[in-house]
Amino acid sequence: MTTTDPVAVIEETLRAAELEYEVPRSGAFFVKLPGQHKLATMTWLIVGDHSLHVEAFFCRRPDENHAEFYRFLLEKNGRMYGMGFALDDVGDVHIVGKLPLSSVSPEEIDRILGCVLTYSDENFDKALERGFKTSIQREWDWRVKRGESLANLQAFASFADPDRR
Repeated sequence: MTTTDPVAVIEETLRAAELEYEVPRSGAFFVKLPGQHKLATMTWLIVGDHSLHVEAFFCRRPDENHAEFYRFLLEKNGRMYGMGFALDDVGDVHIVGKLPLSSVSPEEIDRILGCVLTYSDENFDKALERGFKTSIQREWDWRVKRGESLANLQAFASFADPDRR
């Protein structure tokens, strides 16, 4: 790729990676990153005048155990490349970063999207266990009572299944 236009570089990189994405406005890409623990991490890549803004929703504000939940995420921030966990005005958690436009290349877009997916997917179950344990246990019990599938709760069986508690 010979272009240095960051918008063109991002679009070509997303197309080459065969990722699902939308372009709701010029310079703004909404990318779907498929995961295993978190089934999809929806990520914004927004080209500004001087930087590329990267942002992905991670999870909503925790129901409980706030100190341990936020400590877990803050401890991760120091080991993250180009981004960190951040809160919005209602306490929901996002993964947010900024990169200089001069660093936009196919390799860097691949790296940054890989990092977003890794940080989201690898930390999702552990964060939910810390911030939503009681809700997950109630959901487990409700599904068992109704004969509903527990497939997407299996990662939490160690604390949600009454036979293992």
